[in-house]
Amino acid sequence: MLIKKKPIYEYMWIVSSLYLILGFFNILFAWLGLICFLVPLIISLAGGEKAYCNKYCGRGQLLDFLGNKLKFSRNKSIPKFLRSKWFRYGFLSFFLTMFSLMLFNTYMVLQGERNLRKAITLLWTWRLPWNFVNTSMVSPWIAQFAFGFFSLMLTSTILGIITMLLYKPRSWCVYCPMGTMTQSICKVKNK
Repeated sequence: MLIKKKPIYEYMWIVSSLYLILGFFNILFAWLGLICFLVPLIISLAGGEKAYCNKYCGRGQLLDFLGNKLKFSRNKSIPKFLRSKWFRYGFLSFFLTMFSLMLFNTYMVLQGERNLRKAITLLWTWRLPWNFVNTSMVSPWIAQFAFGFFSLMLTSTILGIITMLLYKPRSWCVYCPMGTMTQSICKVKNK
């Protein structure tokens, strides 16, 4: 009996899970999340395709694993408003604003205008103190970026899990900011 080998990209959900776990133990691992920002943009700019979203996205695969394999999803259709253009682009604008604020805070720490804030902010609202992390081996701005970026990645994962639980497993993918950006790039490139 031949066992069919799965392609390596089908295990990207493990990479996504490891990223979140490692970030809890050392916040500096948050920098690795830039891969999830840059690679989809590079792929869509180079080929004009959403290959990253469709095949390689670890978060999408994690949500698929939790929803389909572990059966945590209700498998209900996602509401029409979440699929709407105004919501997707509105959420992208909001997400980019939060990303810009994170970069601004990092810049302020770099300039010495603000002190390092060792906190993860969930859903852009609740601050979780992260006092157990030793960041003394790096410049404060490097740590500030890590705290801010991990906050964004953790928040978007939580939103993905919530929509996975309520609707279909990859419902997050419908309004994911990276997916919206890569889709926009693909539309422009393929005109």
